[in-house]
Amino acid sequence: MNKLKIIIVLIFLTLGLNQLFAQTYRFKTSGLSVMEKDQKGNWGKWSDLNLVNILVKLDTDKNRIVVYSEFIQLFEIIDYIPLEESETDSIYSFTCIDNNGADCTLSIITRKKQDNRKQLYINYDNHIIVYNISNY
Repeated sequence: MNKLKIIIVLIFLTLGLNQLFAQTYRFKTSGLSVMEKDQKGNWGKWSDLNLVNILVKLDTDKNRIVVYSEFIQLFEIIDYIPLEESETDSIYSFTCIDNNGADCTLSIITRKKQDNRKQLYINYDNHIIVYNISNY
């Protein structure tokens, strides 16, 4: 009977600790730009910056990133890539699968020499979407 009590207490402690380490981050976008590859496989130019005001949610508990645009973009996090630091940037990247099953990499980049401006890059093989973001 004592072993059962100990096991139950350990299960509750484990579940409680998991909740402490799971985090949700919310961001608000202010701009959007897109770059695409042409038919020869060369990258084009960035589109003009469109002003957008949408919510982005990074949920490490559910291993997903959601961009609440006109069409909700849901990204399942497959792998957390180690932080990359340079003199100019801090880059947190995630290997993901979007809601259409396409592979992509999402990166949250903090531009250290630009007043810590943050950007969210959504990288596909043939196009890149970038959002200017701020903490919400």
